[in-house]
Amino acid sequence: MPPEGEYDPSPAQWIREQVELYESSGGTRGTTLWDTGLPVVIVTMRGARSGRIRKIPLMRVEHEGCYAAVASKGGFPSHPDWYFNLRALPRVELQDGPRRQRMTARELAGDERARWWRRAVAAYPPYAEYQAKTDRVIPVFVLEPGDPGGAGSAGVSSRPGR
Repeated sequence: MPPEGEYDPSPAQWIREQVELYESSGGTRGTTLWDTGLPVVIVTMRGARSGRIRKIPLMRVEHEGCYAAVASKGGFPSHPDWYFNLRALPRVELQDGPRRQRMTARELAGDERARWWRRAVAAYPPYAEYQAKTDRVIPVFVLEPGDPGGAGSAGVSSRPGR
């Protein structure tokens, strides 16, 4: 089940439109990034400061049932806002086509980050260009199946008491 609460659509029109098309079609339309033909997934999370529901399309980088979330922001010098949401509240819902599942985000480092970075660049080559144009190391999260609950999960479960 998706997180409950008030949805606060992105101020970016293309993000709002992509999410709306993806979700309104049950994951059968709006599943690629613009005219690239490259697949995207929708990640639903709770805003760390606002507590409101946020939704973002991310490039589909999947490996053995886990997904990468690359905080590239097109190579800008700062992290995207959603980066801070995942750090603070790692429980999310991921929609890949018609399939929705609960996932837990974990920021990667070292060799594990390097493996997922290679997968991400293979799926979406512009990530390498984005890294080259910024001084920050672009963060990479892995989204893993499951809903472990516990501290820091802040309400993305629909189960009572969570």
